[in-house]
Amino acid sequence: MNRENHQSPLPPLAKGVRGIWEGTGMTEINFTVKKLKERFPNSISEVTTFRGEVTVVVPKEAIFEICKFLHSDPDLQYHLLTDLCGLDFFPQTPRFGVVYLLYSMKSNYRLRVKTRVGERESIPSVESIWKVADWYERETYDLFGIIFENHPDLRRIMLWDGFEGHPLRKDFPVEGPDFDKPFVPEV
Repeated sequence: MNRENHQSPLPPLAKGVRGIWEGTGMTEINFTVKKLKERFPNSISEVTTFRGEVTVVVPKEAIFEICKFLHSDPDLQYHLLTDLCGLDFFPQTPRFGVVYLLYSMKSNYRLRVKTRVGERESIPSVESIWKVADWYERETYDLFGIIFENHPDLRRIMLWDGFEGHPLRKDFPVEGPDFDKPFVPEV
């Protein structure tokens, strides 16, 4: 197919309206990064862009205030936490990473915020900012063992209470610690 002569089956956009795939949104994202650097000048340790997606790396001590700012600032309005997940960098130190994937419905852009946390350390919960973080943080705790400070109900969400260990850690036995002794929890 000749791309130059290809006509889109969709009607043209109104003057001044940008389509979802037009451009990379870097002006608006850079506006977010600029506001973060102005508000938290010592807390933004790294900013990277890959395929139009911006990632900001921050220390765990600043994560709550940065997330609160991203959510409440009237120019940014990152009101949706689309995902929160853990990473295991074993044997590196600090061992774990926590990734927050945010979406601003106002500007139609996404932002990834990353932080690192050591083994047996805790990180502030963002459940008071985004209620959906309740389940995401419980899942991360259950599968990685990352502890979230001030979480209202930090307990296992996928595995039963008697389960030992955290199965997404890189040092968790591939076949499980009790592979030769199957255990069926009481229901």
